[in-house]
Amino acid sequence: MKLQTNCKGLNGIIRVPGDKSISHRSIIFGSLAHGTTKVYDILRGEDVLSTIQVFRDLGVSIQDDGQVITIEGKGFEAFQQPKNDLDMGNSGTSTRLIAGVLAGSPFPVTMVGDDSLSKRPMDRVAIPLREMGVTVQGQTERDMLPLHLHGTKDLQPIHYSLPVASAQVKSALLFAAMQAEGESVILEKELTRNHTEDMIQQFGGRISVKDKEIRLRGPQSFQACEVTVPGDISSAAFWLVAGLIVPNSQIRLENVGINETRTGILEVIEKMGGKLQILDLDPLAKAATLVVETSDLHGTEISGDLIPRLIDELPIIALLATQASGKTIIKDAEELKVKETDRIQVVADSLNAMGASITPTEDGMIIEGKTPLHGASLQTFGDHRIGMMGAIAALLVSDGEVELARAEAINTSYPSFFADLEKVSHA
Repeated sequence: MKLQTNCKGLNGIIRVPGDKSISHRSIIFGSLAHGTTKVYDILRGEDVLSTIQVFRDLGVSIQDDGQVITIEGKGFEAFQQPKNDLDMGNSGTSTRLIAGVLAGSPFPVTMVGDDSLSKRPMDRVAIPLREMGVTVQGQTERDMLPLHLHGTKDLQPIHYSLPVASAQVKSALLFAAMQAEGESVILEKELTRNHTEDMIQQFGGRISVKDKEIRLRGPQSFQACEVTVPGDISSAAFWLVAGLIVPNSQIRLENVGINETRTGILEVIEKMGGKLQILDLDPLAKAATLVVETSDLHGTEISGDLIPRLIDELPIIALLATQASGKTIIKDAEELKVKETDRIQVVADSLNAMGASITPTEDGMIIEGKTPLHGASLQTFGDHRIGMMGAIAALLVSDGEVELARAEAINTSYPSFFADLEKVSHA
């Protein structure tokens, strides 16, 4: 696919798709709850569609009329053994969270996925689930897919210190702990996104969170409710960066989720001198309107407890840093290596091919700015965030063409991405 280059400015209003993390969890909690759950403004990307299909395969009635998702939940105990393998597509979130959900179901399942997902380690979930009594067997010592899982009604509560900062692993253990008799305690390495903890309470459950310590006593049951999904800040991040670095730009992003565990990118923009306004704040929905405009930026350091709050935004933040004066250092981000791709290496290779100066490190990258970008052939390797990063980078190119292979990967999280780009761009 040939990407748009030499953009003269980006102006307009975008309403980004629903938050992917909340969309996944709304389907899961609706399936676990008793009664009819209605979900509005859900992301209909490929990853979330994988979660929906898995729960249909487990016997849950889920209807989508194009406006609202209606889920008829009957609790954990109502799941049925699927007739076929559970296909997770490209979704690591689906795989890890649903492994926790099925920890208390007394039938065997096999989880499969596409080539990319099948290379991602699942041992970080498998190890603690085994401690709780679940039989889990994956491929190699890293428990890659296909993953064979056989839950048990005799789940044991767990006291577990997470070795990595991972909301997916934390959530998997919370879903398992909900089904175990007694109190489980989970200690986070760093604070990570807390959508699961919020939704436990939204669906009538009980959980105690104090700093990095989470306590949950099971078994628990949940009651259906209505969920409105705010816009995904990870999707908004591409337009935030585009509005800051493309000349003559101002972009307004409406109804963006600004959960406190997800706003690291807003802090980085402010640290780098970006022009950012936060308007129409809705504290209850944790959403706001964000407005950015072309800015003179300077480098910064991104590390420590900030990393889990912007881990998915780091590819596009790397592009931002190429257009900032001075050096930007990203560290403590080794988690990037086990995403859809090794995002440290792929981001560096992609942007360097366009003329950037990025040195990959074991846990991040060193980015020298400000660098002009030129045409190149790019490859997503099936990673949606790499594809969108490349599309935004191409807007700055005035020398040559930018070709993007496997651009369809963007449909994983943002099916309307190129339509939104056309709406706000001026060639």
